[in-house]
Amino acid sequence: MASDAEAGYKKKRKKFHRRAAIERPVEADAGEPGGRRLQAGMASWYGPGFQGRKTASGERFNTNDLTAAHRSLPFGTRVKVVNQATGRSVVVRINDRGPFHGGRVIDLSRASAAAIGMGGLARVQLVAL
Repeated sequence: MASDAEAGYKKKRKKFHRRAAIERPVEADAGEPGGRRLQAGMASWYGPGFQGRKTASGERFNTNDLTAAHRSLPFGTRVKVVNQATGRSVVVRINDRGPFHGGRVIDLSRASAAAIGMGGLARVQLVAL
């Protein structure tokens, strides 16, 4: 029996397509000097099952911190997250990678989600600070 290499078998590799986090620069918000709109989309939150586990940045996850996970923003970036339904906002620090569900732009910690009055999912706008 021939080996996989001899038979011409090629192992399929998953390809990850990265989209830029900054889709289109916009003028600074009146309330946030120097801020620029990054993205708008759906946000989710994560918490109890990840409490105490290491994040992608290497620190321990705490559901009571104002932190978030984003696919491509650098760790330590501060982002203002505005809930478009309620108008409430919170400033979070990116310390993890995610979300890994389609159509979502950010995963918030439980405390961050509570600060903007978010239940499960919410339409949000992200502003870089």
